[in-house]
Amino acid sequence: MTIPTPSDPTVAVELEKIRGELAAGFARVDGSLALLVQRGDQTDRALADHEARLDALERARWPLPSLAALVALCGLAVSLWTSLR
Repeated sequence: MTIPTPSDPTVAVELEKIRGELAAGFARVDGSLALLVQRGDQTDRALADHEARLDALERARWPLPSLAALVALCGLAVSLWTSLR
């Protein structure tokens, strides 16, 4: 099978223009996709940072209710000791 040659040179010029427009379009799409991937990576890093900070806050907060209960028990013990004395 042979490829027919165009008899009109304007067809080749138009095909070259179309090829150039397609290449420019693909470059724009590639740039947009790269930007989206970069933003997705930044979002993932920010989410991981927020998760780590939230975990740290949760670990730091757990002794507060226990400490409150311990202080209440000490207060009860002191009040019972002074009332029995």
